[in-house]
Amino acid sequence: MELRLYDTLTREKREFTPIDPARVRMYVCGPTVYDFAHIGNARPVIVFDVLFRLLRHRYGADHVTYVRNITDVDDKINARAAEEYPALPLNEAIRIVTEKTERQFHEDVDALGCLRPTLEPRATEHIAEMKVLIERLVAEGHAYVAEEHVLFSVPSMPDYGRLSRRSLDELIAGARVEVAPYKRDPTDFVLWKPSKPGEPAWPSPAGIAVSGRPGWHIECSAMSWKHLGETFDVHGGGIDLVFPHHENEIAQSRCAFHTPVMANTWMHNGFLQVEGEKMAKSLGNFFTIRELLADWPGEVLRFQMLMTHYHQPIDWTKSGTEQAAVALDTFHHLTSAADPRSGQVSASVLAALADDLNTPLAIADLHKLAAEARRGDSQAAGDLLATCQFLGLNLSKISLQDILRRQRGGVDENKINALVDARNAARKSKSFKEADRIRDELKAMGIELEDHKDGTSSWKVKR
Repeated sequence: MELRLYDTLTREKREFTPIDPARVRMYVCGPTVYDFAHIGNARPVIVFDVLFRLLRHRYGADHVTYVRNITDVDDKINARAAEEYPALPLNEAIRIVTEKTERQFHEDVDALGCLRPTLEPRATEHIAEMKVLIERLVAEGHAYVAEEHVLFSVPSMPDYGRLSRRSLDELIAGARVEVAPYKRDPTDFVLWKPSKPGEPAWPSPAGIAVSGRPGWHIECSAMSWKHLGETFDVHGGGIDLVFPHHENEIAQSRCAFHTPVMANTWMHNGFLQVEGEKMAKSLGNFFTIRELLADWPGEVLRFQMLMTHYHQPIDWTKSGTEQAAVALDTFHHLTSAADPRSGQVSASVLAALADDLNTPLAIADLHKLAAEARRGDSQAAGDLLATCQFLGLNLSKISLQDILRRQRGGVDENKINALVDARNAARKSKSFKEADRIRDELKAMGIELEDHKDGTSSWKVKR
């Protein structure tokens, strides 16, 4: 079956044909390492992990190169380093922050069942490539030097704006354009800028005497070129990166290499909101991956993310997480006796994924396999287990009882139910002193009972 992917540039779903089937190449914008990644950051990581798995399945694991960068030079990193380690030189503080944050990011996305990319280049290790690109752009008249900055000349590229489908006038009106007197055009953007005292700095390109550092957009152009070539197969990221980041990447790379495209397919996942609202710390609905992993297994969060098609906005809700947990618990019990060697990845699931990563349809097919396994079909149980493993879902880690225990503050649900039963029995036999003792023991555990004349009907963790 053919693989069809939606291309943001052409606004159509097209058959995917790699430039070289022996070396399928994908680049996805990675984290800026200054803080814990939030649940919105997890979406592209999971989405493109599924695509990575699918491409490996189709072309062979050794024939797919997946590059996801680490941005380790950025104003937010500088600010966080200065805030956390004010007594240290800034460069040393930056190194500590970026290494710690990168480690945290890996721990979090590993827990979400994501494979490590083939390569994870760091921006600071590719300054030489950035300078080469900048020098080329200046020489070709696509960039210019002004007040120790190097800026890309947007008007020098006639079809700038094709990815976001915006005219230059719209870009000027709608963009958060940095106002600077040295710009020739309001839409021009920074390729290189002088460093402030104490900030990371490198010898500047284009004959600039003072040291400086790269702009954000040139980093990804340089790293994708270094590891994937002038043109490659897939470039991915969140929908928020279409403009200006990906638009500017295209401009830099195409003008430097005189290529008609930078990537043959541009893929973007939709926005994430929480309980119907934009995620924001001020609204109290801002969740990091690490915070959610404290309450839910990573497989549950991954499954919930896949319940919505990647191209659509996703509403992250508590009920959705619970629904994902129940589904995976069902799959776990149905496959607990299955031989993992006997199962095969479901052809219908592969067909769903081949249709622009249609994960909701793939999940519907998982439920069909579960129904067959429930009727005693051992092959279906094996296929369900193999298909879940293919999707990055480790069912051996899933237990609804464990999940509920974690949701209830880490308490042992079986122990609590046994104490409640013992208290009900004591009350029924009029052993009120023992009933009160058990109630006090439960209260000390943070358990709140809901009593009725016939006994305790339910309980909850007191928050």
